[in-house]
Formats: sequence, C-alpha cells, structure tokens
Amino acid sequence: MTTTFLPSEHPIVAAPMAGGATTVALAAAASAAGAFPFLAAGYKTPETLRDEIAALRGRTGEFGVNLFVPDGSERNAERIAGYARAIAGELGAYDLRPAPIPVNDDDAWGAKLALLREDPVPVVSLTFGLPPASDIALLKRVGSAVVATVTSPAEAREAEDAGVDALIVQGPGAGGHSATWDPDRMIADGSTVDALAAVAAASRLPLVAAGGVDGADAVRGLLDGGATAVAVGTLLLLTEEAGTSDTHRRALASGEFEETVVTRVFTGRPARALRNGFIDRHAREEVTAYPEVHHLTRELRARAGAAGDTDRLHLWAGTGYRAARAEPVARTVARLTAGL
Repeated sequence: MTTTFLPSEHPIVAAPMAGGATTVALAAAASAAGAFPFLAAGYKTPETLRDEIAALRGRTGEFGVNLFVPDGSERNAERIAGYARAIAGELGAYDLRPAPIPVNDDDAWGAKLALLREDPVPVVSLTFGLPPASDIALLKRVGSAVVATVTSPAEAREAEDAGVDALIVQGPGAGGHSATWDPDRMIADGSTVDALAAVAAASRLPLVAAGGVDGADAVRGLLDGGATAVAVGTLLLLTEEAGTSDTHRRALASGEFEETVVTRVFTGRPARALRNGFIDRHAREEVTAYPEVHHLTRELRARAGAAGDTDRLHLWAGTGYRAARAEPVARTVARLTAGL
C-alpha cells in the first residue's frame, strides 16, 4: 500500500534519531525497503546537514528532515549551577569540570532554515514546539510539507492553526526526548493509541503515530486507530545501518536493564531511557534546563560511551525496546508490515 500523505510503499516512517543513530545509510535502507525516512538535523552543523541531504538525495528523492525548534526561554542559572555541583563527581570520573557559564544555543536554527530554503526537501518535521508562523510559511513556499510533532490535543490545535500540513502524534512510550512543548510537564504512562484518539478528535490533519511500537500488531492497531503511517525509532537502533554506539547496542541487547523511565538528568528535557545508575543517583536533583544540561553532560556522555560505561550513558529507548533486533533495516520493515 502507499500512504495517503507520505509517498512511500509502506505506512512506516523511519523516525529521526538525533545524536548519531540515524545515518544516511539507515535512511537510504529504509527508503529502499519501502518506508519513509527522515534525517535528524538536531545537534548537527548546517554544513554536516547539507552533506547528508546531498548524500541521501543521491539514493532517494523522498525523505524528510527533522528540526529541533528552540524555545528561547531563560533558565534559572542558580538551579543549573546547583545541578552542576550535584554531578561534579560523575564529571570528575573522567577528569571533567563543568563549564563556568551554562551553554545555551538555538541549534543553529537560522542557518538550518536558510539551508532548507535554498535546498528544499520534500518534508520538514518540527520537534519541541512551533517556530514563528513566518518560518512555517517560508518552508511551505519552497515546496516542503511541514509536519509538527505533538503530544496533546492542545498542541495539535495550535499546530493546525499555524498552518502545518500534518501531525506526528508522539505517545508517552517513545524513546529519547519527549516532543512535549512544555519541558516542565510530567510525562505520564499511557498508550499511543489513546494519544492518537485524543488528537484525532481535535484535528482533521493527517496523523503519523509514534511511540512504544513493538511490532506488526502495534502498527496495525495504530493504523486502525486513524494513523496514516507509524513512525519507529527504537526498533531501528540495533539495525546494521544505524549509527548506534557499541555501548548503547550492548545495553539494549543485554537483558541487564529491566525498564525504561522518563528523566531530565541527561539533557534537562524529559526523555525516555533505560534506567541506569546515573538516573537513579540524580533523579531528585534533575532540573528543567535544555539545552544547558545537555551541554553540561555532553562530554561526560561521550566519554562514557567510548569507555563502555553504561552506568553514565544516556541509553535512549522506548518501551518497545525488547523487540529491537540486530538485523538489516529491510528486515525490520518487513517484520513491521507483515500482514498489512
């Protein structure tokens, strides 16, 4: 079947996973298998993003790019400093010291927007909120469909009013960062089916469902619930084409970790990960301060990953992580679409 919104053979979206897991090879393999792929622009320089777009365009013409939307909020410097003191021992394990001034940036929003204006892609998705309506209009003028990621009916209504073309409805079970527009919000347990139904009642836009997908039955349930397509991320983390680190791969496949939890300890924004020692040690001290906490812990996490230290690494994972397999992307897509 062909989806009614995203031009792909199967109603499967390879979700953008920032930080290295989504590679050009993964996106190209997903496209070849009949899924619709996204590149993750988050944390990349505009130059790297430009190169990845060019490389993927040489292998498929249908793909999207995901952008992190900066919120521009001022954070409490004292609370950030307090958190830096709380994790000083963790940093010290790798001879690191916290930056004296918290690092805040907009992930090169302006430069990435300019790149996508000059070199348009078929679809641009937005995470963490909405940019000014003029930015959405700019992307649409150059021919890109604009998709907003939402987690509630209120966000869906606001996104529709802003002129986006479709919505990605992220359920609470999604791995990595929650797309909630309110980083102070508590992410309660719940099903993507319920989140989808709530948004469907509030919006007439095409909907892509995401979060907690663990197999073909989940895909069928979400399609039956009104989704045009289903996005998967965690199920692709162990695939051969993914850029997932060896340490992260080992943790996902080990059986050592018993659950996932939503935490702010690694980045200052709610994100779902395998529960490890760093989360347990600092859960009571976490602060809402993104991207400051992300920058505060970034080098620690890089060192931990290189050292095989699963105790201090952000092991992003959705609730369906046990269904991830070490296999080619094409096989994962085939498993998800069996019987459709």
